[in-house]
Parts: sequence; C-alpha cells; structure tokens
Amino acid sequence: MDEHESYQIKKQDPSLKLFVVLSKAQRSISDLVKDDIQRYGLNPTEFGVLELLYHEGDQALQKIGERILLASGSITYVVDKLEKKGFIDRVPCPSDRRITYAAINDQGKELLRGIFPDHWKQIEKITSGLTEDEKYQAIELLKKLGTNADQQKD
Repeated sequence: MDEHESYQIKKQDPSLKLFVVLSKAQRSISDLVKDDIQRYGLNPTEFGVLELLYHEGDQALQKIGERILLASGSITYVVDKLEKKGFIDRVPCPSDRRITYAAINDQGKELLRGIFPDHWKQIEKITSGLTEDEKYQAIELLKKLGTNADQQKD
C-alpha cells in the first residue's frame, strides 16, 4: 500500500472530522457562555468556583482545582478575586491548619440566585439545536468519548 492509498483509507475514517466538529462546537458554545457570564462581571472560572460552592458547599482550596480543572496557583488567584469582590470567605480547617476552605457567603449566594435563572435560559437557548432526546444521546456519547480518552492517559 503506497502513501496515497493509506491517506485515502484514513480520509474515510471519521475520527479527524469528529475531532474538528467537536472542537468547533465546544468553542462556539464556550464563547456564548463566556459572553453571558461576563454580563455579571465574572469570568467563567470565577463563575465555576461560585457555582461549585453554591451547589456543593464549602470546598478545600486544593479540591476546587480538581473539581473545575484548574492549576493550584490559578485557584488561589481566583479565590482572592472572589474574596475581594465579597462573594466568598476563606475558612480555616479547625483540625488541620494546612487546609483552608472556600465558602460562598450570603452576598455570593444572592448573586447566584439572581444570575442562575437567566443563565439557565441562555444555556437552554444555546443547546436548543438539539431535541431533548438528542441532548441525552449527546451526553452519553460524550461521556463515553471522555472516559475512553481518560483511560488512555494512564
């Protein structure tokens, strides 16, 4: 098999096309979500931290990075910004002085309660190109794709 024949076989494989389409879709969706979040004076990372704390409760700073895929240095920066904006508080762990928790405060909860209904509507609008059944199918397929990719890291 020569190089041209090998390319033709690869050309028929939809893997590259899937990657390109998935990347473009992710970029388009992320841009729209970012624009929506910025209306409230937050960046996507700040919103992600607030949302995590709002829905999951206090989190050790080290664990936040794992939950929203951020480097530890970035977490400190984001927590500092959110603390200065008055949305979260740092809470020392009573049993281990090395651990500090981030806790959303009343002002942060009030902000999210005000943001979330409109943000949810924006997410619904962004994903309205799919039916409800298609959304569930996409969720399952993307989970499967992500799980397979994670297994290849080991």
